[in-house]
Amino acid sequence: MNTKDLIDEAVSLPVEERALVFDSLLRSLNQPESDIDKNWSAVAQRRLVELQSGAVDAVPGEIVFEKKWKRFDK
Repeated sequence: MNTKDLIDEAVSLPVEERALVFDSLLRSLNQPESDIDKNWSAVAQRRLVELQSGAVDAVPGEIVFEKKWKRFDK
């Protein structure tokens, strides 16, 4: 398989699987070594599981930023 075929196949994956592929490739270039990176990874994994299980609801970024900007407009 050549690089273009590999990329085409990766792009056709569902978004969560593409994110996993991207994260794996990025980690291969920049190995996390610090405790901060490891802790952040654990938090991100926990949050992903919470989203996928329905334990929490996702809030679109537009709504989050709209609320924050309103706080500054007062």
